[in-house]
Amino acid sequence: MTIRTVLSILGVNRFEEDLKSAIDFCGVQGAHLNALVISLGAIPIMGDYNNVSAVWLDERQREIDALSEKVEEIKEILGRSGLSYDVQDVYTEFAFADQDIAERALYADVVLVGRQAARDEQLRKRIIDGALFQTPTPILINRGTRAMNSSSRSVLLAWDSSDEASRAVRQSLDLLKQADAVYVTMVDPMARTDANGEEPGADIAAYLARHGVKVQVDRIASGGRPADEVLRQHAADVAADLIVMDAYNHPRWQQTIFGGVTRNMIEESKLPIFMAH
Repeated sequence: MTIRTVLSILGVNRFEEDLKSAIDFCGVQGAHLNALVISLGAIPIMGDYNNVSAVWLDERQREIDALSEKVEEIKEILGRSGLSYDVQDVYTEFAFADQDIAERALYADVVLVGRQAARDEQLRKRIIDGALFQTPTPILINRGTRAMNSSSRSVLLAWDSSDEASRAVRQSLDLLKQADAVYVTMVDPMARTDANGEEPGADIAAYLARHGVKVQVDRIASGGRPADEVLRQHAADVAADLIVMDAYNHPRWQQTIFGGVTRNMIEESKLPIFMAH
């Protein structure tokens, strides 16, 4: 997939680093940047006689005014960037933010979630539930210790022969082709015709090589360790600066419950992760 439209989700209170990373990323990819600035409003406070509190209404207006100011600041920065861009703002409540994000993610090739937005737990949950699990659009999320690179030199591709993993590969092809090395990593793969083939990883490696990707297949024994721990360790061993993987979630009950590997990778990884569902 060619990346031509990038949706960068920015928290209204802290966004400077995320915006810079988005500008650098779009510059390298030659992509249009859609900056989406989100303010999560507080739940309405009820006053006497079940009327909405005047204090809450005043606070709501202050938050809306602050959002407008930040949007103008972001437009000013982007106006100097030389990029094709647009800026949108959303004032919403936690319960509806996933839908607001999903509506806009439908029209992007990838959703960028920088360190500042990812540190906001409430916003992060809404982004993952909205962009990742309600649309076909992948996300590139960074919960690491450093700002996201505009391009990656070494990429770990977590492969399990699933439909979701295949989508992650196709949607990340632009990034994989730019890398100096892509390590197709399989944890405890089984050599079966109906699973990974007689030589696990060989088919996806051949597919990537035909696209000009410099690829190596690594089959890793877990030794009883959790798969996410094995993947993170191997990413460190190969000096990866990006992980590409599929995302998995169980059917919803009251909220999304992530599969163990997906949840743990998001929570524990120190590297940016490109995820598709």
